[in-house]
Order: sequence, then structure tokens, then C-alpha cells
Amino acid sequence: MVKRCAWVGHNSKPTELDIKYHDEEWGVPLHEDRALFEFLILEGAQAGLSWTTILNKRGNYRKAYKNFDPKKVAKFDEDKQQELLRDIGIVRNRLKVAASVTNARAFLEVQKEFGSFDKYIWGFIGGKPRKNKWKILAQIPAITKESDAMSKDLKKRGFKFVGSTICYAFMQATGMVNDHTTDCFRYNKAAL
Repeated sequence: MVKRCAWVGHNSKPTELDIKYHDEEWGVPLHEDRALFEFLILEGAQAGLSWTTILNKRGNYRKAYKNFDPKKVAKFDEDKQQELLRDIGIVRNRLKVAASVTNARAFLEVQKEFGSFDKYIWGFIGGKPRKNKWKILAQIPAITKESDAMSKDLKKRGFKFVGSTICYAFMQATGMVNDHTTDCFRYNKAAL
């Protein structure tokens, strides 16, 4: 039997989506700006909800958010935001929808300043993934000094829904940190 991180199905039986996400995406280093923008938006949308909920809505998000093209999302006006709030395929939270547009605009500013969002965001950990050695789920922190610094700087730049906990989840999802537990079959494969 394949051993996975305990968070997969932590509160219920894992879905196929949970397993596929864990086995193929979570913790794999991402450097493509569009994909980083996608995770920034999805992690913010997830606040207060389960990741399974977001995974189930991910396809709808990709459609509603123009495949997470930050240039297109930055142009979403009030009418488009109202349309999104009527879309049952995404999380219909006024603050989260408004934040996604604000974040797209701030994302574009970061790209202008640094050449890419990738260069900026990976700078918080020196450009290389960190491989942690957690044995059990309870050892994994919710925040770190790096996620605190990231959160503070993103907020200073106008980003919303980027608290330290959300930033650390973003770091885990995008492979900035490898938080697969040491007994997980993905522990030594995530950085590949």
C-alpha cells in the first residue's frame, strides 16, 4: 500500500482529486508565473474552507478566471465581478473575488519590477526549495519566518488574502518547501 501524507483524507475519505493533487502537484517546485498566480488566487479562495472544496471548483475557476491570466483578471470590472459572484462554480465571496482582481493588478506590478513573479516570490527562500524532515503531520508549522516576511511584503504591495498561513500553504503547494512527511512516497520525489 502506498504511504501518503496524513493530510490526504485527514478528515474524511480522500477523493481521487485529493490523491492526484498530492501525488502529482503538491510540493513540486513551480516557476511559471501563470501557475504561481493560479495558486495565489486559489490559496486565498481556500481561506476558511477545505482544499478539497477548492480542488472540486478548480476547473470552474480556470474557466471563470481566463485560465488565470493575470492581465485578463486585472481588467475585471465591477460588472465582471458581479458576474463571478453569481457563478456557483467558484467560491462566491465578495471580498475574495475583489481580492483576486486587486491581486492580479499587484501581480503585474511585481512582474514589471522584478522581471517575473517567480524571481520575486522565490527570493523569500533564496531561490531553492527547502526540504524539511517532518515525521508526522503535527510537526508541520502553519507559518514560518519566511511566510511572515512574504505576507508582510505582499500586503505592502497591495495584495489581499495573503496572511502568513495562506503564504505558507502557497509555499507548500508550489514546492518552495517540501513538507511531505518523511514516510510519504513523494518525499524524495517532489523536487523532481
